[in-house]
Amino acid sequence: MYEPRVNGPVRVALVGATGLVGRRVIESASAGDDVRILGIARREAPLPPGARMEMFVAEPGKWAEVLEAVRPRALICALGTTWKKAGRDEAAFRAVDHDLVLATAEAAKRAGVPGMVLVSAAGADARSKSFYMRVKGETEEAVSRVGFKRVDVLHPGLLRGERMGDLRLGERAALFAAPLIDPLLSGAWQRYRSIDAELVAEAALGLALRRAGGRFTHDNEAIRRAAREWRRLAETGVSA
Repeated sequence: MYEPRVNGPVRVALVGATGLVGRRVIESASAGDDVRILGIARREAPLPPGARMEMFVAEPGKWAEVLEAVRPRALICALGTTWKKAGRDEAAFRAVDHDLVLATAEAAKRAGVPGMVLVSAAGADARSKSFYMRVKGETEEAVSRVGFKRVDVLHPGLLRGERMGDLRLGERAALFAAPLIDPLLSGAWQRYRSIDAELVAEAALGLALRRAGGRFTHDNEAIRRAAREWRRLAETGVSA
């Protein structure tokens, strides 16, 4: 699965660097020497303290040129907006969570990037009655058809972690109640239990380095396993 790192850090592209998971990806990668993050964003934004990475700021229409120039080993996509930020407009929401994600995936494939890690959501289903979950599911299906050698789709439950400049009061209320609610979620509902965003980020990094081809979906438990593998990887200096 992995081999000794001999040629320096693996270059991994990241879109969605300013979000909760994206920032944790930067923090985790910057703590070691196995991965060098190449962030791509529409605008400049404060980076986590101690970040060791390259950040490319460009309009989405130019992201393909950036990917072609840097030729990363994999793409981690943590892009996403909220119903509130999208002005409660379905087209605006879909433009980010589906259209921009898919366009970035296609650009990466054209640039020769072999693998993609997509941070989605527990319950994502293209046939869901929920607009949010339906768009997430449609995006997963579209990305899976792009033609990457490997695609990893992460299905985390409610994300725990401090967001920069984003109150999300309803989500904070849910997080406050999570310690009481999580134990009550059993069976098929376990997938919605809360999970630390740091674990999701570590899992994304570890999965980005895997060589085996295929399409894989990871629930909370699988995310935790992948995060543990990443930590062992970081300790032993092993790379893809």
